Formats: sequence, C-alpha cells, structure tokens
Amino acid sequence: MINSRLALAAAKSSRFLAGFEENAMHAILTNAKVRRFSAKHNIVSRGHRATHLFLIQSGQAHYYHLTKRGELVLLTRLVPGDVIGLAALLKSPSDYRADAEAALDCELLAWDHTVMRKLVSRYPLLMENGLRIGLDLLGIYAQRHIGLVTKTAEERLADALVRLGHQSREVHPDGIEVRATNDQLGALADISLFTASRVLRKWVREGIISKKRGRVVLHDPEALIID
Repeated sequence: MINSRLALAAAKSSRFLAGFEENAMHAILTNAKVRRFSAKHNIVSRGHRATHLFLIQSGQAHYYHLTKRGELVLLTRLVPGDVIGLAALLKSPSDYRADAEAALDCELLAWDHTVMRKLVSRYPLLMENGLRIGLDLLGIYAQRHIGLVTKTAEERLADALVRLGHQSREVHPDGIEVRATNDQLGALADISLFTASRVLRKWVREGIISKKRGRVVLHDPEALIID
C-alpha cells in the first residue's frame, strides 16, 4: 500500500513529476505499486526489457555498468525523486541500459509499462519530463568524459563530491553529509581508490571535509569548486 505522505514528498522533489498540479500528481501516484529492495539487491538488470519505471521514495541506489571483466563502472547515484527505467515510457520499450542496485534499503514506486503508457497518453508532460531527465544524464556523462581529458584527478574528485553534496538531504550545522565510501567516490570521479583516499586525506588535513565510516561531511564545499 502506498504511503501517501511519503509518495507525495518524493513526487514533489522529482523532476519526473515537475509541472503537475496536486490532483494530477495524486492520480499518477495512485496507479503505482510499492516495491521494496534491501541494500545490495538488484532493482533492474541491463539487457532485460524495460517492463517497469521506478521512482525512488526512500533510500539510495547505484546505477552502474558491469564490464565483461567483472569491473563495476559506477555511472551515478540515485536518491529520492530520481527515476529508473525511462525506456518504459516508450510504446515499444528497449532494454534497461544499465544495472541499478539498492545502495541502502529502498522503497520505490513502480508503474508497469501498460499502466505507464496509459498515463503518458493522459499526461504528455510525463514524456517531456522523461526526455529532459535523459538529456540531463547525457550531459553529466559528457562532462565526466570531458573531465577525463581536461581535468586532474583532484578536480574530478571535487566535482563528484560537490554533485553528491547537491543531492544530499542531510544538512547539519557543521556541513553537508554525503553517504559514500572512498571506493564509490573514486568510481564516480574515474580515479583509483588509492588516489581518491590520498586526496580525501589531504582535504581532511585542510579542514575542507571530515570523514566517518562510509560518510563524508563537507565543511567548505566552495573550496572544492575549481573554475
């Protein structure tokens, strides 16, 4: 059963449902089903037909690609309001383009393809919002690729940490808390774990961040923004 309060909070923060009045948003949400995934459990698998579109209500997920050698390439971190499976908006849906795994215990709203197509017919703005999200993700991946060519490892790590800081809803008096391991930060910055750990230790000494197990607190995010 949908928790209306939780669903509405996630919907209002979601770009996928941007521009909808509350009555329309409620109608869309009531067509969803709740799905729960424990941490480290798979939500969707690359290569499988996109039968559902998911919107994260609570928790976090990793969107990643697994290479033939078994190397995990982390593409982005997903938080409440983010969606998985935009291909389910299409009349003939393609496959999921990457894998999504629950980073923390997750609760998601799920619409199957048939239901989503009916909603798209009634609310064309869903398709427009989905396209906008897809283009934004393409822009992020393009910037990461450009960063590999034009930026140092430290600059790329700073970019990744600032992006996660913008996503975070954990704001405390001493800074913004980001839930991420050194390994995950390195993956998002396209650098090695060794390099990520070395740079993070440097920022700790400079007072820009502090570290806890699996968490980083940004005390001075502006110091990480490099023009």
